[in-house]
Amino acid sequence: MGGGARYPYPKQVWSPSGGWWTRPSNWKANTAIAFAGIAVVGYATFTLSADKEWRHNEPAKPIPSIGQSNIGRKRKSR
Repeated sequence: MGGGARYPYPKQVWSPSGGWWTRPSNWKANTAIAFAGIAVVGYATFTLSADKEWRHNEPAKPIPSIGQSNIGRKRKSR
């Protein structure tokens, strides 16, 4: 793919993304680990949010977290 040849770049510049023309050999594993971490944090956030969810009236329309929420369960008095 075009773009020309690789030109000399300053070696003293540091970049968190790796700098110019990086192509780490384990990029697929790094991507999978990052995706798994994001999925775990997302699931934990959803579960915690659904457990803390409390409604005064039952909703008329279905809500995605309704299966994990506290509707139908008696709440302990605080």
